[in-house]
Amino acid sequence: MPAAAKAAAGAAAAGRWSLVVPLKPLRLAKSRLAASAGDALRPRLALAFAQDTVAAALACPAVRDVVVVTDDPAASERLAALGARVVPDSPADGLNAALAHGARAVREARPRAAVAALNADLPALRPAELGRVLTAAGAFPRAFLADAAEMGTTLLTAAPGTELRPAFGGASRRRHLSSGAVEIVLAGVDSVRRDVDTGDDLLVATELGLGRHTASQVRSRTDTLR
Repeated sequence: MPAAAKAAAGAAAAGRWSLVVPLKPLRLAKSRLAASAGDALRPRLALAFAQDTVAAALACPAVRDVVVVTDDPAASERLAALGARVVPDSPADGLNAALAHGARAVREARPRAAVAALNADLPALRPAELGRVLTAAGAFPRAFLADAAEMGTTLLTAAPGTELRPAFGGASRRRHLSSGAVEIVLAGVDSVRRDVDTGDDLLVATELGLGRHTASQVRSRTDTLR
């Protein structure tokens, strides 16, 4: 096994992955949910998704810490309260620039950190499933997990000494493959693949089992409509 892969595997086993989670300002986040959730609920759902994602990630034994990259004051306060470190999106140049910035922030403190980028919209995320994916990723210098649609990406990892090189957005599965990252293919990790952009996505995530923050928002909407 190459040295970088051995280092990544050791990091996963020791619970040393640092996860970088990007989050837009809530007023701009999850615009495609407006059609089904309405403009009032949409930013609350975006925050709830991020809270459940961060809480599940921090509960995963393979994860050392979570860094959230955001300029949203309300989200910063809520996610820091869960135990995340929040850094401002100082590049202000889109998703991939924010992820690269977050990875640099991690490695300024720990240059040999194993780093992973994780979507902020995984409200059904299960710590055990995330752990299985990170353990599999530990065998490679860079690896990724495709989303449920098999077009995008929900997780991208980089071993110690390896740059993250994120290429998220749209058909990112193809771009990450082209960049040399290894695709992780595992059964039974649906919660790590189920990002939520639309009302239909939220219905599927609900069937998997929502985290408590998202479940509370969904219940409040149901109660309002009764």
